[in-house]
Amino acid sequence: MTTRRTMLAGLAAAAILPRRGWAAVGAPAYLAAGRRPDGSHALHGLGADGAVVFAVPLPDRGHAAAAHPDRPVAVAFARRPGTFGVALDCRDGRVLARLTPPPGRQFNGHGAFSADGARLYTSEVVAEGSAGRIGVWDAEAGFQRIGEWDSGGIGPHDLRRDAAGRLVVANGGIQTDPTDRTPLNLDRMRPNLTVLDETGAILSLRELPGDLAQNSIRHLALLPQGAAFAMQWQGDAADPVPLLGIAPPDGALTLCPCPEADAFAMQGYAGSVAADADGRIVVTSPRGGVAMIFAADGTHRATLRRADLCGAAPAPQGGFTLTDGGGAVWAADEGGLRLLARHDLAWDNHLIALESARGT
Repeated sequence: MTTRRTMLAGLAAAAILPRRGWAAVGAPAYLAAGRRPDGSHALHGLGADGAVVFAVPLPDRGHAAAAHPDRPVAVAFARRPGTFGVALDCRDGRVLARLTPPPGRQFNGHGAFSADGARLYTSEVVAEGSAGRIGVWDAEAGFQRIGEWDSGGIGPHDLRRDAAGRLVVANGGIQTDPTDRTPLNLDRMRPNLTVLDETGAILSLRELPGDLAQNSIRHLALLPQGAAFAMQWQGDAADPVPLLGIAPPDGALTLCPCPEADAFAMQGYAGSVAADADGRIVVTSPRGGVAMIFAADGTHRATLRRADLCGAAPAPQGGFTLTDGGGAVWAADEGGLRLLARHDLAWDNHLIALESARGT
């Protein structure tokens, strides 16, 4: 847990971070974890052109990161189930705080800051039983843990803070063995999408219909109205099911079908999802080497193919930016893929768009 010395160091660092914010580290558009050729891991800042503008070491394989809305501070999380989160000053790689979940808890790979950057929220599970929790941390006091909330389901993964300050949580519904992630409840899954207010109270909880209860809700993208969610099918591999859904502000969850051949190509696995300012959506499958683009109403528009595509984020000037496990960074739209940059890295699953780059 955070020591007094670490807490005071974090406070001091926060006080001196420049008002220039993310411009102090090259004004990156994205954050992404990646593995270097020597097997070490780092969190990278990427420009809109795909260039690496900074890299700070990580203690092990990273998954996703949460970016402070104003300061060049990021919290990187271990691949689930993990026990490390590390708050980094992206100017020089200094560790501001090391986050450790309480005994019997595990981080689940994702987190989000409050709109003012004062709090950090982390997706977690109770190791025995996989009950979902949202950890609450005081980012102004050296990332000291100050509480936790019920996520509203089992196995939360991604979470996003919407424009109203609410938390949207993807509860995957899978109970796993705490040591090796073996699924324990595939025959009785109940994935859901939960919205929490700023006190942790559940405002809404929506589930998939019973015949799709094995479609684990994993990742999220905020839409101009509501959210898009990406899923991972845990049922019979012979059944091609939609892996993208839309959650309107109110009402039932809706699914976005695609041509059957493309559904099979996804291999039941969506790795990431992103939405642009117009509400267009991209969902990726590293297993299938597929990225599919949908219109704002959920209509399938294009299928793009490239090995190990996974990371996805909206591009500042429209369309999307994608990353793959071979170190490439791609511009993507309905017309296809265009190589932006290639690095001697293996990008991990997620590409995190910075709010400062979106102008929000």
